[in-house]
Amino acid sequence: MSGARQKKKRLSVYLEPHLWKGLRTQAARRSMSDSLLAEAAIAAWLDPESAGGDPKASLDAAVQRLDRRQARIERDLSISVETLALFIRLWFTSMPGLPDSIAAAARAQGAERYDRFVEMLGRRLASDKRFRTDVEREPPDEADSP
Repeated sequence: MSGARQKKKRLSVYLEPHLWKGLRTQAARRSMSDSLLAEAAIAAWLDPESAGGDPKASLDAAVQRLDRRQARIERDLSISVETLALFIRLWFTSMPGLPDSIAAAARAQGAERYDRFVEMLGRRLASDKRFRTDVEREPPDEADSP
């Protein structure tokens, strides 16, 4: 009975709500069951040639997705750099100059603070602790509540 078709195996998956909605929409648009569409998508992902897809087209689509992702990363980095540069410029223009009598002490204190800053930055980067996660964990102020 080697020519007989084997029974399909059952798989249960959990999808994010937006993926579930997309699956249902595409299945309805193609008049297919959710299961059949998911099976076709998995087959195309695992082996584009045998799924009837063009491997070059799949590769081109993947490269385009990576290009778009890279462009977003470059845009976000550019925004971050511009934000930091603007903050530094505003900081320097708003800070008054120091009198010569305390300038040397201020430079020494500034160097010490800079060293502590670099050390703290190194620890945060090594521990994957980021500002965004700190902000997300902060409870909302009572005044901010509606």
